[in-house]
This record gives sequence, structure tokens and C-alpha cells, in this order.
Amino acid sequence: MKGLALWFMVLGLISVSIGMGWGLYMAGTEDWLMAPAHAHLGLMGFVSFSIFAFYYHIVPGADVGALPKLHFLLSVLGLSIAIPGIVLSKLDATDALAAGGSFTFAVGMLCFLIVVLRGAHGR
Repeated sequence: MKGLALWFMVLGLISVSIGMGWGLYMAGTEDWLMAPAHAHLGLMGFVSFSIFAFYYHIVPGADVGALPKLHFLLSVLGLSIAIPGIVLSKLDATDALAAGGSFTFAVGMLCFLIVVLRGAHGR
């Protein structure tokens, strides 16, 4: 594994490592307020990034061009904004960052959809 696939995999593993530590902390303190942020870190960071990594690794040439790089940028940026945003939302501070990060991640997912569809049609 190399290139974009490796980057997605490494960031996915970092996400799950942080998420597991966070989960252990919540279990130890019996304070589950941040469970939604913890769950989103696992789903967006580990599950999605791992799927992206495997796709880019398995499909030759899928990581070529500007669109896969934009997908990576939007996914990382979206995750980096959404998780702290969910924390702030749970603290009743603001929902704006959670919404903005989620939207950014969703646009990245649309980029991934186009990458996959292009690959399915041999482009």
C-alpha cells in the first residue's frame, strides 16, 4: 500500500486509536456525553477512511488526477472540523462546526462516488 491509499489507512488507524482511547476514558469515568463524537470519529475516521484506502489500493489508477486528491483533502478537513464541532455541539456551544464539517465530508464523499463511477466505466 502506498500513496493516497496509505495516507487514508494511516489516518484511519490514528482515528480508531484516538477513538478507542476516548471510549476507554468514557467507560472509566462513566461519562457518555461525548459518545456521539466518539462514534462519528470511528465511523467517519476509521470505517470510511479504511474503505477509501482499500479502494485506492485495489483499483489501479483510481488515485490519479485532481479529484482523488480533492476527495482526500475534503475528507480530512471534514473530519477535522466535524469531530470538534460535535464536541462543541454537545457542550451547547454551537452546531455550526458540526454542520460545516459534516457538509465538507459529504462533498468529499460525492467526490469519492465520482471516482468510483469513473473507475467502473474505465475512465
